Amino acid sequence: RAAPAPPQVSGRAVPAAAPSGPERGQPLSAAVAELPVLDASGRRVPFGALFRERRAVVVFVRHFLCYICKEYVEDLAKIPKSVLQEADITLIVIGQSSYHHIEPFCKLTGYSHEIYVDPEREIYKKLGMKRGEGIASSGNNIHFIHRDRNRLDHKPINSVLQLVGIQHVDFTSRPSIIHV
Repeated sequence: RAAPAPPQVSGRAVPAAAPSGPERGQPLSAAVAELPVLDASGRRVPFGALFRERRAVVVFVRHFLCYICKEYVEDLAKIPKSVLQEADITLIVIGQSSYHHIEPFCKLTGYSHEIYVDPEREIYKKLGMKRGEGIASSGNNIHFIHRDRNRLDHKPINSVLQLVGIQHVDFTSRPSIIHV
């Protein structure tokens, strides 16, 4: 099932020339796709392999010690796996840390979706990232990039999910009130 490319809703233009970053719907360069990320065991995985065969939302966080990033990942953790599976979307977080920090960070945030690290910041550098970013992709194409202007400028999660066809997730964690 091929979904149409979602529009870029970020208020900022994405630079056209690599290595600054791919435009909406533009293929990820082979040089970036082959850069490794590490999983929680320290196993190297080519970055492009994470979403080459599937649709994904990839969220790059500044670092695991950033309180704002921690809260954002806590909210990402609240997205039910069933909602992602129904939409055929994979959620991936990439941090700038040692792979040894993945498991404690997941325990701290409750995050159980896919997570990797780019300890040398090679992908961040090649894509021209200075802060956290969000990417929606399918196959080897990037369809949306949001570049944070500052540490408080994360794209609202429901806005990103809407770009990939998921309508709304409630992040309040409040029990529902039942009227009898």
